[in-house]
Amino acid sequence: MDDMNTYDSMDDTELIRRFRAGEVQIGDYLVEKYKPLVKSKARELFLAGGDHEDLLQEGMIGLFRAVREYDEDREASFRTFALLLVTRQMYSAIQGAQRQKHKALNSSVSISELQDNQEEGKLGVVDSPETIVLDRENAEVLRQRIDGVLSPLERKVLNYYLEGMDYRMIAERMERSPKSIDNTLQRIRRKVSHL
Repeated sequence: MDDMNTYDSMDDTELIRRFRAGEVQIGDYLVEKYKPLVKSKARELFLAGGDHEDLLQEGMIGLFRAVREYDEDREASFRTFALLLVTRQMYSAIQGAQRQKHKALNSSVSISELQDNQEEGKLGVVDSPETIVLDRENAEVLRQRIDGVLSPLERKVLNYYLEGMDYRMIAERMERSPKSIDNTLQRIRRKVSHL
């Protein structure tokens, strides 16, 4: 019997128990099962400065978190919990986009205040603790997902690229041709864009 047919006959709580016990393919099954829920929610919302795909990706991150964090001892069903996390993730993205949109206005300072702050050494804008924690969580989830789809070679090339190396420097370091590195970076971009 095909695994997917087996999973169709199981309830979500059992699937999550088995996922946590090591059946990692169940995570993929749950993500596919609830993808329509994410798409439906993404259609309801608007991301300023972004597109529908950005919002959809945020929703998928929320769904992935739901699969990892669901607690069956709570009264909510997995579907309810997943919808909550998907919605929160999307709203966080919308709020983040709105913060970016208004950043110039929100962080503007009068010239006299700027001069006073420079003299006192108080120059700078600080994010709220909630924003910092959400950003770290989102970055960690995204990093794990990226690591999951990249080959060891692609991870190594990406790390060098993120350190600021250009194609030639990476090629020299890895003893490969610049064209090979360019192809690898193109593969990375394609894979990451589908997360």
